[in-house]
Amino acid sequence: MKIVLSSKEMQGFSKELIRQNQTIGFVPTMGFLHEGHLSLVDQSTKACDVTVMSIFVNPLQFGPNEDFDRYPRNIEQDIELARRAGVDFLFCPTVDDLYSKELPVTMTATKRTNVLCGASRPGHFDGVVSVLTVLFNIVQPQKAFFGRKDAQQVAVVQGLVDAYHFPIEVIAVDTVREEDGLAKSSRNVYLTDEERQQAPMLSRALNSAAEALSGKSIEQTIDDMTSFLKETTSGKIDYIQILHYPELEPVVEKKGEIIIALAVQFAHARLIDNIVLTLKEEK
Repeated sequence: MKIVLSSKEMQGFSKELIRQNQTIGFVPTMGFLHEGHLSLVDQSTKACDVTVMSIFVNPLQFGPNEDFDRYPRNIEQDIELARRAGVDFLFCPTVDDLYSKELPVTMTATKRTNVLCGASRPGHFDGVVSVLTVLFNIVQPQKAFFGRKDAQQVAVVQGLVDAYHFPIEVIAVDTVREEDGLAKSSRNVYLTDEERQQAPMLSRALNSAAEALSGKSIEQTIDDMTSFLKETTSGKIDYIQILHYPELEPVVEKKGEIIIALAVQFAHARLIDNIVLTLKEEK
């Protein structure tokens, strides 16, 4: 595995790989790697000749009261995990390198962003599409891999790729979970022991809602999830929403791809999770 710190150097490697007709798979991350990230690498190594992973904690996608400075980092551990997983190039740029000058052009994500996490994090997805545009142009991948746990991000990224005609296939990989159902996340380390015992209730609420949705109204399903989570966790519910996917628009008819998504704020960790299902007909 080669560790690359310079954007120009990474772009040079990518150009040479493309000249050699090598397919590049890209796994963009903010580090503090866990099995969820490594599952993306696994899919990339199976589908592509070369896998590039980036580690960059992007300041543009953190709001003024969010956890940029506290975001967990362990680059030594990340390097070892990436090496073991089969990453070929580990791209670790600095903020000054990636954003070396004041950006003369800014990007705004205008669709699929006013619901779910985007509703309470204004500007977050502007930062996501900005950094990915930069990274896509540096790495020049044919395929990019993202986790379904961040389903809204996947939807926004697909919109970016479609709108700007990036020659990239966006591949969403199923959420990796602990044995008790908790979605793996870098922020899980902030849960107290008691909160860690409660956290699997999020996935349990989602699974129950998915089973019941065809026979219940959207409103009743959300009410049932709300009551369940209030009874079984100490966290504060940020949102529970049921929307068409990937458009992330209100459900008019209960058919097609539907996402049930939630976010719960614990003392020092905000956890998100979702389930996407296909309803064949409204009942």
